[in-house]
Amino acid sequence: METTEADKFSLGFYMHVLTGMLGAPGRFFKELPDETGYRRPFGFLLVSSLFFTGAGLTQVHERPLLMAGILLVNAIGMPFVTAGVSFMAMTMFIEKRVPFQRIFAVYAFSSGVTMLASWIPLFTWITEPWKWVMVSIGMASGCGLNWKQTALVIGVSILIIVLFFWSLTPVILWTSSLRLFQ
Repeated sequence: METTEADKFSLGFYMHVLTGMLGAPGRFFKELPDETGYRRPFGFLLVSSLFFTGAGLTQVHERPLLMAGILLVNAIGMPFVTAGVSFMAMTMFIEKRVPFQRIFAVYAFSSGVTMLASWIPLFTWITEPWKWVMVSIGMASGCGLNWKQTALVIGVSILIIVLFFWSLTPVILWTSSLRLFQ
């Protein structure tokens, strides 16, 4: 598959996304091309994730390389997971069909922008709601959902993600208890 000029990622594009998302996210998502692709959203997410990982390592960690790997995988992986859960929720509850790449773009751009501040201790309490507001704006402006549909998709997505991590609690506690006996 040939890469077109519109699909190439550059630092100029990164700055364009930052200024668009910080200045007028609704307009940014409305003006997003229908055939967004994966390259540009992933490139934006990757640059923000690398910054987030590097900045997160300014705090002292017992195993910095392991922590860097965990932070990077989490920063890149969670937008894919949450986009997938939202795609599933949208497919199950709403008759409107939006391509996954479009939903991924909404999550990648929203997550990437908020990552620039989320590495600061306790800023998660600000950046996580901010990310979900940006995702809501993206779903409404960029995916054509009305606000009720957006609230349903976001609400179901958050519920599924919370329940998934809650279901992992026994495994986490079990592995943590193993460390006590080492």
